[in-house]
Amino acid sequence: MNNETQLDRRAMIRLSLSTASAVGVAWGLWPELASVALARRVPTRPEHITEAAENAITKAQAYLVRTQGRDGSWRAGGHYNAYPTAMTALAGTAMMTGGHTPVEGKYARNVRKAVDYILSCADPRSGLIARMGEEQRPMFGHGYATMFLAEAYGMEQDTTRQARIKRVLDKSIELIGKSQSQYGGWLYTPDSSGDEGAVTITQVQAMRACRNAGIKVPKAVIDKAIKYIEDSANSDGGIRYTARGGGSSRPPITAAAVAVLYNAGDYDNPVAERCLKYLKNLTKGGNQTVFSGHRFYGMLYMSQAMYLSSEENWKEYFPPVRDELIRTQSADGSWMGDGVGTTYGTAIALICLQLPYRYLPIYQR
Repeated sequence: MNNETQLDRRAMIRLSLSTASAVGVAWGLWPELASVALARRVPTRPEHITEAAENAITKAQAYLVRTQGRDGSWRAGGHYNAYPTAMTALAGTAMMTGGHTPVEGKYARNVRKAVDYILSCADPRSGLIARMGEEQRPMFGHGYATMFLAEAYGMEQDTTRQARIKRVLDKSIELIGKSQSQYGGWLYTPDSSGDEGAVTITQVQAMRACRNAGIKVPKAVIDKAIKYIEDSANSDGGIRYTARGGGSSRPPITAAAVAVLYNAGDYDNPVAERCLKYLKNLTKGGNQTVFSGHRFYGMLYMSQAMYLSSEENWKEYFPPVRDELIRTQSADGSWMGDGVGTTYGTAIALICLQLPYRYLPIYQR
């Protein structure tokens, strides 16, 4: 095969994932999907990914690899040593967004260790994925961990490991359904019976990733959650902290709401349209200050919202955000994110920078 016809190996992964997502689950078809991928040529460097962006991505991936624990976990980083479930799931997702799967890629071993760690955090009785001694608000980590495992499930080739991941995901979905509030949302712990927007968003995205992977998710739970998001909308187009009662619109939660509504395939949802208009007015020219102390959280979901909404929106949004991330990256390859830590900031920055590669179904148009 000559240079002109040589395909990037990662393009095969991307097309395989995309096709698998479209048909639900047919993991036995992976060899055929890989063959189909050979018919498609994808440039190594996607549009809007500059050489400087590639260098930033390389440095950030190397930082995460250096800071991964021997047990496969990541902690928050910086001055913090906490939130292992959430941080491992986010860092592992960031690595997979760069084309490194549990079985393919330069950092396959690191992703595989992260999967093993998250599996070890799963309570086989309750279904909660958490290290309770280190996480006071475990439903955040549970949502991120469920989404991470669902993405890894479709890439795993060992049937024994697939079966183990599926058992954990089945129990995770069961827990999410049981802990949904009467209004349709979730709060910080599975037994709280309360709800608020940020935790709700993580559960909806986790459920969507599971459905993409062919894991059974009750439609009624998703429908009730979507209604919760819609009931949280204010007249200005933004989303407030909770569906119950009043309160001003929160730009970070609004961005997250748009992303998950689009994840659910609800592109014509009028609430999503109003939310996106509200956000675009606030973030013109790449302005991220509207997210205040939650800049990285807001960027995580705003990037998804703009990428999923249209190519035109992405062309307007991404370049200034990309260049700001390149400018603010630390010499060691990390970013400090929202005061939470360097693992958090670096993982989110990587996810945002790598969206154009289209490796993960949850982030694909």
